[in-house]
Amino acid sequence: MSDAVVTPSELARRTVRRSDFVSCDQAFIDCRTPGSDRKENYAMIGPGVSQSAGQYVNLREPHGYNIGAAAMPHGITNSLHLHYTAEVFVCTAGEYLLRWGADGTEGELTIRAGDIVSVPTWIFRGFTNTGPDDGWLFTVLGMDDTGGIIWGPSVLREARKHGLYLTADNQLLDTVAGDTLPPEAELVAPLAQEHLDRLRHYTPEEMRRRVAAADELEFSEHPFLDSTLPGGGARLSCVIGYGMTEDPHQEPRIFNPHGHNVAWLRADPGQGISTHRQHETQTLIVKDGLWEVTLNRTDPVSVRLGPRDMLSVPQDAWRTVRNVGDEQGDLLVVNSGDGRVRLEWDEEVLKSAADAGLGIDHNGYVAPYALLPRSARSW
Repeated sequence: MSDAVVTPSELARRTVRRSDFVSCDQAFIDCRTPGSDRKENYAMIGPGVSQSAGQYVNLREPHGYNIGAAAMPHGITNSLHLHYTAEVFVCTAGEYLLRWGADGTEGELTIRAGDIVSVPTWIFRGFTNTGPDDGWLFTVLGMDDTGGIIWGPSVLREARKHGLYLTADNQLLDTVAGDTLPPEAELVAPLAQEHLDRLRHYTPEEMRRRVAAADELEFSEHPFLDSTLPGGGARLSCVIGYGMTEDPHQEPRIFNPHGHNVAWLRADPGQGISTHRQHETQTLIVKDGLWEVTLNRTDPVSVRLGPRDMLSVPQDAWRTVRNVGDEQGDLLVVNSGDGRVRLEWDEEVLKSAADAGLGIDHNGYVAPYALLPRSARSW
């Protein structure tokens, strides 16, 4: 694996701060429907499922997933729709009510700050801001090309009353703004009942198993080789997929393939993850606290991130992550792929760990150094 050296300008380009987010209020076909007309859609990494040609995207290069956000005032609803790929909600502020089913009556649950919900593909879902106006939902969508979305039949019918139509290639047409409609056959029609009848149904109990609530998170105290070393000490909660854990006893809350994995990284002041790299793409999003990320082993470059700031870390780039704030902080980590993320540690970390009696076994997990075969010993 060759080193990926990150220049100061590239680090700046890959740093997306809260102040860099640009909303689009015409992203979807329900943007004029009363009760759904005051939504803000954001696309930070990839275009997501936006249907507006005017959607601003902070970083367009493929990561294996898309990251965006939804914001709306209290009482405003995101209408019923379904996805072809995974949709993960990460609530960092406020409260939202999620409902699902073809008519939105199969079940509902409340999402609060710190909760993560993975909504299954091929079911209709919608959500309403039931908290304060400044509630915030990050969204992580599976794959680079999400395929778009299918709207509930009632949503499409209501949108036409307000001059909005959707073409078969997922483009939003606005007759009020002067757009010309193609033949009816080239427009998206409401889903036929025969297709609605074939959709899977989820009980509230089944959906509840796809929630990682903030007050139910399970953190490994020793998820990494450097967990007991100076500069290490971060804890990890695997939410979706095994991801980057090196703790052989740790399991994720949600197992099924998403095309990415999601975890919470938690650290006290001065703690973090020592110098390492990985081949998968990675995005770091701050929930709370002040974090510093340093890239490169030679000619290091650093950036400090606060709440809602995010950093896209290039593949194969050496990195260290540290909480430089005064209080405990939480950081969302998104890595590409459905498999485990194998970390490559800097030689100094490997030597310090060996001195402390620890190493990495052939399965990629932390193990007693004295019990490892010579082929797994570096020192």
